[in-house]
Amino acid sequence: MGDQNIRPHWRRSSFSTAGVDNCVEVAFVDHKVWVRDSNAPQLPALSFPRRTWRAFLTRLEPPSA
Repeated sequence: MGDQNIRPHWRRSSFSTAGVDNCVEVAFVDHKVWVRDSNAPQLPALSFPRRTWRAFLTRLEPPSA
């Protein structure tokens, strides 16, 4: 993931449900968004440009009624 000295502030995704084991966490680092499995934080995280992350979230939004 690049610089191993970075200590990102991880937060649980708002799409995750409390008490469920399949949760992701995100951290905003410079111009990237890091995503990791909250059950395996020791594994490498995925990294996306912020523009790509924004496009992904836009696709998740339900259409307005």
